[in-house]
Amino acid sequence: MSSEERRAFGAQVADLRKQRGLTQSELAAEIGRTSSWLSQVERGIQPVNRLDVLRLLADGLGVPLQVLQPDAPAAAEPEPTTQTETNDLDQARLILSGHPAVDVLLTPRADFRPATMDDLRAAAERIWDLTHTDQFAELSAALGPLLPRLERATRVAPQEFRAELHGLNARTYQALAAAFVRQNEADAAWVAADRAIREAELSGEPLGVFAGIYRLAHAFVRLKHLDQAEHATTMAVNALQRYVTDHEPTPQHLSVLGSLHLMLALIHARAGERTTARTQIIKAREVAARLGEDRNDFNLEFGPTNVEIQAVSTAVDLGDAGEALDIGENLDASSLSVERRARLLMDLGRAHAQRRHFGDALSYLLAAEELAPEMIRTHIASRDVIRELILVAGRAVSDDLRALAERTDALG
Repeated sequence: MSSEERRAFGAQVADLRKQRGLTQSELAAEIGRTSSWLSQVERGIQPVNRLDVLRLLADGLGVPLQVLQPDAPAAAEPEPTTQTETNDLDQARLILSGHPAVDVLLTPRADFRPATMDDLRAAAERIWDLTHTDQFAELSAALGPLLPRLERATRVAPQEFRAELHGLNARTYQALAAAFVRQNEADAAWVAADRAIREAELSGEPLGVFAGIYRLAHAFVRLKHLDQAEHATTMAVNALQRYVTDHEPTPQHLSVLGSLHLMLALIHARAGERTTARTQIIKAREVAARLGEDRNDFNLEFGPTNVEIQAVSTAVDLGDAGEALDIGENLDASSLSVERRARLLMDLGRAHAQRRHFGDALSYLLAAEELAPEMIRTHIASRDVIRELILVAGRAVSDDLRALAERTDALG
């Protein structure tokens, strides 16, 4: 896009925005970008080349994609798809509704059995296993009895057990927040993350509070409340950085600090703020080098490998597909969870799609689906890239791509 084309495009965006009666701030908030990014677009400084960003902008302006890019492929009529089994978190949403343990408020009792602690520990650990593997139906079913048990136990157990029970509650709510984000139910993720933060504070585990803030920021990002995500994460980073500077940090401190830097990288990448996003990746790399190993403190999976996985994702979000492929195609993520490995494969598929390597894009998406089918079915980014591949292929769409689109309901 030449400078003249950028100016013409920017003027068109500004005119369409004014026709809708929107300010720059209002349109930016609607599409999950910053006002400064939109201002640069309208002034012809910031090019908009990626199809997914063009589509986002067109949706925000209330016009067909072809108005902004006349040569964009027209959307094909979706073909009927087979009904697939629902795998969601409806039961878990009900558990979040209202007070978690009203039955013990009016009639306090002391019926806690210490022997149940081992069972509660194992059940809480299983919640994270189900979350990491995107087994959402099983997760929802397991949470139904577990969360009320944990919440009641924190209120009726002897004092000596309370701190650990609050900690189990915090980790369970963190897992639930992560699962809700992946299912694009960010309002519920916000509630779960907020409860996780409170439970972590009651447990006397300060780093659990910071891990809860990480989950909260993810919910804000999914809600496109990037200002709230940045505010919450920056406050946490500043406080933790001061502690790390003034004390001898444990590996857990470094894991959480590095994860928060990666969160800021995600936030700024989604806002189109290239320089700031890259700065946060550099800071996360420095923390990871200091840590020197891949760890899974607070189920954050922070370490040198995960930093590079996030660097791939950040590069794709910024439209730097070549950089994403340079980093990611030789990256060994075999020691990380299925979720992280599948995310890397999905982002490499997105990068190849940006480079118009459609066969490679499909191969990576199918490999990601083989590892984590539920993540590919529910993740917004994967469905977007599958939809884009279908649109570009038109009538020449392959059987494998059509089948993938049907399995993920990408055209629904």
